[in-house]
Amino acid sequence: MELPTPQDLRERRTSLDLTQSALAEMAGVSQPLIARIEGGDVDPRLSTLRRIVAALDEAEGGVVRAEDLMNEELVSVAPDDSVADAERQMEDAAFSQLPVLQSGLPVGSISYSDIRRAGENVGQKAVAEIMSEQFPTVSREDSVDKISNLLDYYKAVIVTEGGEAVGIITEADIAAELS
Repeated sequence: MELPTPQDLRERRTSLDLTQSALAEMAGVSQPLIARIEGGDVDPRLSTLRRIVAALDEAEGGVVRAEDLMNEELVSVAPDDSVADAERQMEDAAFSQLPVLQSGLPVGSISYSDIRRAGENVGQKAVAEIMSEQFPTVSREDSVDKISNLLDYYKAVIVTEGGEAVGIITEADIAAELS
């Protein structure tokens, strides 16, 4: 994953004829912070960098939406699947967590942490017995800003259409968009 450098941000801002103040206002940060980031004096938090990149995207007319970021291949388990099956699916997909869907609707999530907390000999238990709360949901049209804010608190976000899960977005997807 490669994040934009201070010079990349400055070049992109100037190519859009934006002042530091205008970009700061669009991103919801201060102008001195933009100047310090562009000067290489400060390493911004990832959430701040996301807001700046999203503001630049919007200025270019390219607002990034959930549908642009989501993975449509949604690996999931059902509440009545065994924990052993869920663990196998996570290993096969190289994911650390999965959404739990019932008839296409998000009802929970399961992660290696949930399995570890459940103790020994949980393999034959149903996922519903140890699952955590469901990931938050967004629509296809929701902006990267909304998704980024949710990912500050959750491991993933489910994209739904008519209540049914149609995709998933994780922090890795947002980072890939920034590169």
